[in-house]
Amino acid sequence: MNTQELIITWATPFFFVLIGIELIVARLRGRRAYRSNDSINSIGLGVMSQIAGVFLKLLTLGIYAWCVRHLALFALPANSLWVWVSGLVLYDFLYYWLHRMGHEVNILWAAHVVHHQSEEYNLSTALRQTSTGGLLGWVFYLPMAVLGYPIEVFVVIALIDLLYQFWVHTEQIGKLGWFDRVFCSPSNHRAHHATNDRYVDHNYGGILILWDRLFGTFVEEDDVDRPVYGTRSPLRSWNPLWANAEVYWAAAVDAWHAQRWRDKLQIWFRPPGWRPADVARRYPKPDFDIGRAIYNPPIARALTAYCLLQFALLLGMATHFLGLAAHADLGTLLGYAVYMVASLYVIGTLLDGQRFGFWLEGARTALTAVLPLLLGRWFGIDQLAAYAAVAIALVFGASTLALPWIAGVRPGGALRHDTATG
Repeated sequence: MNTQELIITWATPFFFVLIGIELIVARLRGRRAYRSNDSINSIGLGVMSQIAGVFLKLLTLGIYAWCVRHLALFALPANSLWVWVSGLVLYDFLYYWLHRMGHEVNILWAAHVVHHQSEEYNLSTALRQTSTGGLLGWVFYLPMAVLGYPIEVFVVIALIDLLYQFWVHTEQIGKLGWFDRVFCSPSNHRAHHATNDRYVDHNYGGILILWDRLFGTFVEEDDVDRPVYGTRSPLRSWNPLWANAEVYWAAAVDAWHAQRWRDKLQIWFRPPGWRPADVARRYPKPDFDIGRAIYNPPIARALTAYCLLQFALLLGMATHFLGLAAHADLGTLLGYAVYMVASLYVIGTLLDGQRFGFWLEGARTALTAVLPLLLGRWFGIDQLAAYAAVAIALVFGASTLALPWIAGVRPGGALRHDTATG
């Protein structure tokens, strides 16, 4: 487990404590801050991002480390305070440009869009992260490597910048006066996540909002024009795989339909939403409706509780997975990753109200109950203790047996006539 994974693992309980506090504060104020389906989707996408990061770190950190060794202009000392302070300011400046380009260049938006898809705005939204951002995002930080900022400094600074941004994803903190003029704050970041005309493509700063003031991308939150969250092409799905793929797929489809080769290429580098005239004419898309109903398919409370339980189990597995990352073989890590991502996908189908999701979930829970018991193994554990194998079998076996009853409960709580006896 590298430094980032270790700190994030230890910080995770703190994240959930703050989420709990936010939930309590919102309820005391008579507000609804969370929906179970949205929160599961957002945090699940954060889990997927951490899983992907285990495999992408060779690209992201490996290239940075190579550049420091072979291209650095200076040998900056890792034990110097000014290196850390200047590094944090420089990182935040480079983050501003990565973030801004993530809204202005379609191929970068295809990765960043995941963070904006939620139609809620709360601390779980902060955990909603892309799984593909590491493919291109590392390019923006190479100036730090060329200047000679050591890899250990870069890793910790990047984590500080990321962790800072967690607390600004809330509606429970209002405007903060002078602080809003200097730093990224909840008010400033609410405006960034909004789809209202006045707010779109503003407030990119990670820690400092001064970059936006300097480069003309700052906008103040208006108490009259309240932010409406989400994207202008709403996801309308709890499928985490589709959440990561939707913009890539839309761009690929438009590129396929475009008649000119020039258009096929520039689709990827134009601003999000740009389409060749011939494609837009032949395959029109509906106009954005800011007054649309949020995506919230009705499901039974029993199913919501079931999904929350299964998701909690997956969070425990994710912690175990990150602990294995430093020493487990590639096959084990890939197998574990596929299992968890597939599990998140299946939970998404249940939250979407898709009936075939029950069949997928039944297969998943049955196999999870039986295979560790028969094989005496779990991912990264060659000899699973007998009590652990039995516990897994009992939990997931009970889940399998409960599914037919849960499938028969209507969203209102009554049993479906066609499944009540089955």
